[in-house]
Amino acid sequence: MPSSQTVASGVDDPRPHAPGTSRAPVRIGPLADLLDAGLEAPVLGGRRVRHVNLDTAASAPAFAAVAAHVARVLPYSASVHRGTGYASQASTALLEDARIAVARHVGARLDDHVVFTRNTTDSLNLLASVVPGETVVLDIEHHANLLPWRRHGRRVVIARTSFQATVTALADELARRPAALLSVTGASNLTGEVLPLGLLADLAHAHGARIAVDAAQLLPHRRVDLSASGLDYVAFSGHKAYAPFGAGVLVGRADWLDAAPAYLAGGGAVASVSIDDVDWKPGPERHEAGTPNLVGVTALAAALAEFERIGELARRAHEAALTDRLLGGLVGIPGLGVLRGFDDLDDRLGIATIELEQGSVGLVAAALAAEHGISVRAGRFCAHPFFDRIARRANGLRASLGAGSTSEDVDRFLDALARLVADGPAFEYDRTPAGWCPRIDDRERPSFG
Repeated sequence: MPSSQTVASGVDDPRPHAPGTSRAPVRIGPLADLLDAGLEAPVLGGRRVRHVNLDTAASAPAFAAVAAHVARVLPYSASVHRGTGYASQASTALLEDARIAVARHVGARLDDHVVFTRNTTDSLNLLASVVPGETVVLDIEHHANLLPWRRHGRRVVIARTSFQATVTALADELARRPAALLSVTGASNLTGEVLPLGLLADLAHAHGARIAVDAAQLLPHRRVDLSASGLDYVAFSGHKAYAPFGAGVLVGRADWLDAAPAYLAGGGAVASVSIDDVDWKPGPERHEAGTPNLVGVTALAAALAEFERIGELARRAHEAALTDRLLGGLVGIPGLGVLRGFDDLDDRLGIATIELEQGSVGLVAAALAAEHGISVRAGRFCAHPFFDRIARRANGLRASLGAGSTSEDVDRFLDALARLVADGPAFEYDRTPAGWCPRIDDRERPSFG
């Protein structure tokens, strides 16, 4: 790979092939209809190709069913909770129905709160503002679950190369000094490794702590159940769950949320206000000041309903087959390696972060988009401490699968990646402050005017 800065429908057969072997001659289609299905991307030289989206770990396109639901409810958009008119009453019902749907989907207890937020980062910052004590986290966390706790007492445990040793280190830290909360990711957005949440919940509770889970990466792939796993809090986002309309949620035990001051001060969060005093409402509304994002909230509920329609078995079979195809194909490409954090965790989502022995992953990512119409991500993926500990190079390239991914998507990516690693890009690129860019870019930009 040149290193200079300027250089020349449904699963038909979900059975995976053995890792490291040639790709299985089966067709694996999408799980559901997504709005980006059939999207064409312009590539250098004036051609257009079908877009391959392998960046769903960052943000996922909308389910077609979610977009249709939003179109149906938009005519009813009006004031929530405080209006007497027909549209206002309908809007209030939509929001509260969404609250019930979220609670049911994640196995919330009857007395848990469901608080709607902007995204997972917002949810975890809200939780950080109410925790009555220190929080213990691992260094593998996304920044959204690493940074908020700094203001209120955070202790970071460096994960070991084995998860079993990491559990021992967590137990030692929780025993060394009491903590109020253990906050962990459900699945790494860097390696795709899925953590055993029930085991971690038992560990936290055995040491008198509660457990919160950043499920932003896990929930779009797997069902998360607070009651069954013994979790106290879970946070996730619509934009990763095929409902990209700007809503997130925090679900969990009520007492800390009810005891703390309102997360945002404003209308809707108060029972009464005087010049000198305020009486905050109890319940979710205490932390939902201002006009709620009705479209985002109801879209998130619609996405969860689509997950339930697809079914857990179908979701797992689709992802397992494609993940095996992806990892097996990467093994056959010389000059790259796939990152992992633990040598004893085999359960993983359809996420693969690679590093090159030579060359720039940023250049490869740019060429995948500009020459092949394939979207991936290059960088450290908002998990800098974890990446810096397990990687040898400064940046990695991440391919992430989703509900719309197909065997053709995986094969196109593997073929394009192999050619780029072996031969380099077919066009010239310059390294700019904005990253690697084609020296002459003749791709047509979309017009939304």
